[in-house]
Amino acid sequence: MAGSSPFTTRRGFLSLAAAGAAATVTGGAAYGNRLATKARIVIIGAGAGGTAMANRLVKRLDGATITIVDPRAEHLYQPGLSLVAAGLKPASYVVSKTTDWLPAGVTLVPEAAAAIDPLVKTVTTAGGTKLEYDFLVVAPGLVLDHDAIPGFSLDMVGQNGIGALYAGPEHAARTWEAARKFTEEGGVAVMTRPSTEMKCAGAPLKHAFLLEDIASRTVGAGKFEVHYTAPQGALFGVPIVAEKVRMLMGQRGIKTHLQHKLVSIEPGQKRAMFEKSEIDTTTKEEIKTTVEMPYDYLHVIPPQRAPEVIRQSGLSWADKWTDQGWVECDQKTMRHLRYPEIFALGDVAGVPKGKTAASVKWQVPVIEDHLVAALQGKEGTEVYDGYTSCPLITRVGSAMLIEFDYSNNLVPSFPGLIAPLEELWISWLMKEVALKATYNAMLRGKA
Repeated sequence: MAGSSPFTTRRGFLSLAAAGAAATVTGGAAYGNRLATKARIVIIGAGAGGTAMANRLVKRLDGATITIVDPRAEHLYQPGLSLVAAGLKPASYVVSKTTDWLPAGVTLVPEAAAAIDPLVKTVTTAGGTKLEYDFLVVAPGLVLDHDAIPGFSLDMVGQNGIGALYAGPEHAARTWEAARKFTEEGGVAVMTRPSTEMKCAGAPLKHAFLLEDIASRTVGAGKFEVHYTAPQGALFGVPIVAEKVRMLMGQRGIKTHLQHKLVSIEPGQKRAMFEKSEIDTTTKEEIKTTVEMPYDYLHVIPPQRAPEVIRQSGLSWADKWTDQGWVECDQKTMRHLRYPEIFALGDVAGVPKGKTAASVKWQVPVIEDHLVAALQGKEGTEVYDGYTSCPLITRVGSAMLIEFDYSNNLVPSFPGLIAPLEELWISWLMKEVALKATYNAMLRGKA
């Protein structure tokens, strides 16, 4: 059609996606001469943030000692877990080797970090190795606190209607085993999310929308119910997105239960217990009651916290998120407020937004800029504005590409081409086709 956008055809979009991914992989930051330095840089964590940071620093620095501390042999493409849990991808789709992404010139210590001493600037590993640093980047991810839910354990996943996609690729695959039974036989599905901060807050929404869509085309309307529970007072942290999600759930018949916190389960009876919070209209006091919800399928997302090594190191905020332990840092530079040689990256960072791979993509160059500037006795200039992206899947083949910042402003990457609050197959393909290529480029330090 004359004058049509290349985004209006599937072939056009795929061509653009492929070209964009290729440009990202072959392009990347234009580095000049490498900075000569003998700096000792330790990175805790070889996930998305730590790996991307290592690759970028190798390109910037000549002579630095760069060490990554992480015991995990496997690297997980976590944005793909929601696809695995809906039967759209195999578990292998999200798994690769940690060492496949690490550049020459970086030393991997395959042990967990056991202690951090920010005063003497050392990291001690579980095996007793002591590493001295001039700069430290903490990017260990977060801990899924499954033990905080009485009655639940990970060995239940995939059986008796229990799902938990966050726990990893095998658990995501087992989650689909339980979810598939619901989509084929019907019944009641109950979705949960935690009261703590969490990685990819859109994941529980995606799971709810996908299962409703699949069930509507298998067992059929009228034979199943989907209930979405949340301890918060809104369905999403960005008000305009929350309202859109509320409308979509209403149209799809997904029943919402706000101010409902999962506190325990009785798997034998298939009952979930929730703490419901309400404000008394007369006294204005908070009233908490226990609500019991039966289920045929229950998706559990546990509370999420910083790893113990972070909480015991004195790096956490003292006056907020005290039960979670996120690293105290400046939200614009990711630099620790009391220890300027330490930076927080990714899930563990104590900032209002930023627990997504897309956030990491924008945090890494900011930390790189300030770290390299510090090596030269200068101040960095780059700023992280809280950019977070969520390709919010609403059906198989349909999604909304939602991007926002600290101020909850929508910041679309393709203004005029992809409307952020519209369900589009283009946004689905961004998740299905382009996102993993961009993620892989980021790991290589080229995006």
